[in-house]
Amino acid sequence: MTTLSIPDCLLHPNSVAVIGASDDPIRIGGRPIASMLAKGFAGRILPVNPNRATVQGLPAYPSVAALPEVPDVAIIAVPGEHAVTAVQALADRGTKAAIMFTAGFAEVNDEGAATQAEMVAIARRAGMRLLGPNTLGMVNMHNGFVGSFSGFASATGSRPGRVGIVSQSGAYGSHLVTSAMEAGVFPSSVVMTGNEADLNVADIVRLFAADPNTDVIAVYAEGISDGPGLIEAFRAAHAARKPVVMMKVGRSEVGGAAARSHTASIAGDDAVISAVLDELGVVRVRTTEEMLDILRLAGRRIFPANNSLGVVTVSGGAGVIVSDAAEELGIPMPEMPAAAQARMRKLLPICAARNPVDVTAQFINDTTLVTPFTESMMAEGGYATLLAFFSYAAAVPGVADSLLQQLGDVRKRYPDRLYVLVARGDPTILARFEEAGFTVFGDPSRAVTAIAAMGRFGEAFAGNTLAPVPRVTNVTLPRQAPTEAEAKALLAKAGIPSAPERACAEMEVAVAAAREIGFPVVLKILSPDIIHKSEIGGVLLNVANEGAVREGFALLLDRAAKAMPDARIEGVLVAKQMNGGVECIMGINRDPVFGPIAMFGLGGVFVEVLKDVVLRRCPFGPDVAEQMIRSIKGAPLLLGARGRPVADIAALAQALSQLSAFAVAAGPRLQSIDLNPVLAMPHGQGVYAVDAVIEVDPE
Repeated sequence: MTTLSIPDCLLHPNSVAVIGASDDPIRIGGRPIASMLAKGFAGRILPVNPNRATVQGLPAYPSVAALPEVPDVAIIAVPGEHAVTAVQALADRGTKAAIMFTAGFAEVNDEGAATQAEMVAIARRAGMRLLGPNTLGMVNMHNGFVGSFSGFASATGSRPGRVGIVSQSGAYGSHLVTSAMEAGVFPSSVVMTGNEADLNVADIVRLFAADPNTDVIAVYAEGISDGPGLIEAFRAAHAARKPVVMMKVGRSEVGGAAARSHTASIAGDDAVISAVLDELGVVRVRTTEEMLDILRLAGRRIFPANNSLGVVTVSGGAGVIVSDAAEELGIPMPEMPAAAQARMRKLLPICAARNPVDVTAQFINDTTLVTPFTESMMAEGGYATLLAFFSYAAAVPGVADSLLQQLGDVRKRYPDRLYVLVARGDPTILARFEEAGFTVFGDPSRAVTAIAAMGRFGEAFAGNTLAPVPRVTNVTLPRQAPTEAEAKALLAKAGIPSAPERACAEMEVAVAAAREIGFPVVLKILSPDIIHKSEIGGVLLNVANEGAVREGFALLLDRAAKAMPDARIEGVLVAKQMNGGVECIMGINRDPVFGPIAMFGLGGVFVEVLKDVVLRRCPFGPDVAEQMIRSIKGAPLLLGARGRPVADIAALAQALSQLSAFAVAAGPRLQSIDLNPVLAMPHGQGVYAVDAVIEVDPE
């Protein structure tokens, strides 16, 4: 994949032209100029307006050609009929990047899409990058560059921060930024990508990954136009140790349709998107509130890979709430060491000392209890994160001073830990805790959700070394969909075993095959046109002798002829009847955004009703495959639950890994693979693909 460069001047321009500049600071063509003047932008602002000598007190120019210099960045705020001309004029001058407010292109109709493509072609030929069209633009809060007509850039209380925000939606992006600033989360830069005719979310994430003013990246996306590019961008952010929080909407059918109509992009399969984000260490959120909670805590830049949680509380009920939330989110809450618990009880006999540590309301009478309890939790408990629940007491004058002093002293001794305070009360008092390094939440469950995200970031940054991906080469797909026997033969070359079987075109050949394989056997109709054989009665189990093979052979051909008279019948597949083992399902589906995606789950009701499956982008090694297997809810059935034999997990993981490598090696003509069931035999006895369907695009 060729990645086009993004000029640094997009965030840091020395000169900005405004095409369609207005003297009215309220109009779209006037707002960027007014905002840059108000924010003290140090670069040169070059208004282009053929009808005015000055715009907002600045010299104006009649055309792009008349500009006294080549602008680094241009803002295009002209009617749609003049958009192509403006892009061409800027390309001719050698402008490096343009921001197009103008709308009415691919998001509207085919004619608009054609015009949009024309503008991109002009820009590409000149090496100019284009943001938009149909965008609210972008703002760099650190240098005062405002390439946007949104009001948040000059809003009261706005100040530069460390969070880079990129949004496909301009209006919602503005809402997100305003909400963030109200919550105390301040952006470094904000970019609205609009139609993404050229620059897209992935490009901006890469820009933020390299930006020294950005520590954390927030993404709002409705569709994904460049899967490989987004993966590359998230990897760049990961390499820079910059956590990414993403709100990807369009989860429902209705939401996906709305996203497509809004940005003319592909919503993508939601489960696949979640799997890819999880693989890349990106935390996906559902609400603005959740995003802002995580962004606030991520701003501390502490991401524990071993995210053990210690809780000190004045409320037993709050301790239960936190414990429940932590268990649901997979956050470990180890008990305090026995010796430490004994010392705590000696100090305060009525306390609960395990974890959560409940100092009870006695804390109000003796606030000095905080130091020995929390010191022990950090030193002996070794918790990566301390959550302190003091509710309204934390903001009571007098009590607050003592609490802040004691907690602050502990934090200074253990500065590499994460500290969260759950409290309510006077905002000015709570702000002092924030300044001292304690992230304050009003709700314990929201605090735990944010803490869990820090652990996921920490695990991703820890970067465990993975086993190599198996190599599968020389995969040649048939010109049309293969039969089951042909599919299994292809997969066998890739190291995916199946039960002993023979494809038989004649009855007596089938009898001989059954004799050789050994009874009992399974008989299946063999046809490239009959994918779901069981639906027409095309599978016979436990065929016990030669006579039954003859009867079954004739019966299957008769059923197929009646159910699907036009189907091509190539005979009957004779296979060993496999008994025992756990039925699993493996599969591949080609996602239009991210390519081949592997799926694993248990067979039967687990996949059909409970949807207990896990997805992963291909390819991956056996260690990742084993993680997938162990992650499903039904995994205990493979791991010896209720006296069952432990399945051959290593063989199952190897087969799943081999399948992922096969999917990549097969190339884009491969559309799907369905192995259902795959029998996971007891430990040491391997796995067998009992049924296999491969769908391909015909040549």
